[in-house]
Amino acid sequence: MKTVRWLLLVAFLIVVGLWPAALAPVTLALTGVDLVLSAIPGPVLLLSAGVVWLWTRNRPTAPAARA
Repeated sequence: MKTVRWLLLVAFLIVVGLWPAALAPVTLALTGVDLVLSAIPGPVLLLSAGVVWLWTRNRPTAPAARA
């Protein structure tokens, strides 16, 4: 039982020590996305969302495949 406790302690320390380092690239990527989105004005984002919605709604469908 003592060995299991030591192994759990070692595993805990590895996870706690590596978690911030593993999370850093994700945080940096989200910060970059936030920065890019904040640089684009809101009306431009709304207009592009509307264009994409209309384009996907009104695009022609492919003909049905015949079996």
